Amino acid sequence: MSSLLALEFVSTIRANRSGPVDALEDVGGLTAWVGGHAPELGIDPAAFVVTAEMREEVVALRQAIRALFARAVSPGPASAADAARLPAFEPSLDLVNATAAAVPVAPRLEWPQDEAPHARTLPALAAGDSARLRATLASAAVDLLGGPHREQLRACPAPRCVLYFVREHPRQEWCSVACGNRARAARHYRQHKNA
Repeated sequence: MSSLLALEFVSTIRANRSGPVDALEDVGGLTAWVGGHAPELGIDPAAFVVTAEMREEVVALRQAIRALFARAVSPGPASAADAARLPAFEPSLDLVNATAAAVPVAPRLEWPQDEAPHARTLPALAAGDSARLRATLASAAVDLLGGPHREQLRACPAPRCVLYFVREHPRQEWCSVACGNRARAARHYRQHKNA
C-alpha cells in the first residue's frame, strides 16, 4: 500500500480562484474519486456503491487525517483550507487508529499461470465496502505519518493553495511548479507595490 495514497486522499480538498473546493462534497464526487483510485484501494469500481452515510464517514476520516497532518507539519502552518475547522488531535488520532484496525489485513500470494508470483494485501475478514475503504485510507495515513515521509510533509505556502505535499528535495518549497510561480509572482507584486 502506498502511504502517498493518504496525500491523494487529503488533497480532495483543493482550491481554485473562488476558494476551497471539496471533491467529496457529494456521493458522485466520492464515487468518482474511488473509481480513479480503485487499483490502489483494492476496490472493484463496478461493484462499489457509495451511500450518503459512507460519504459522511469518509469525509470525517479525511478531516481526522488532515488534523494529524496539521500536527505533523507543526510548528509550520497547517493548510489554510480548514485549519480553523479541524477536529481536535486526540479524537482524530483515535479515529484513524480505530478505523485502520477495524479491518485486519493479511498477505496473499497470487501466482497466475506463466507469470511471476506477487503478494497482495487483502482484508483478513469479511467487511463492508465502507469499512474496507476507510481502513485502507486510514492505514495509508498511518504508513505516511509513521514512516520516513512524515519528516518531509509540508503544507504548501503558495497563495490560495491548500495542499499538503512530501518534499522531494531540500530546496523544494511548494507542492508544484505552478504554486512556486504563483508565490514568486505574488512576492514580486508586493515588492513593486510597496516601492
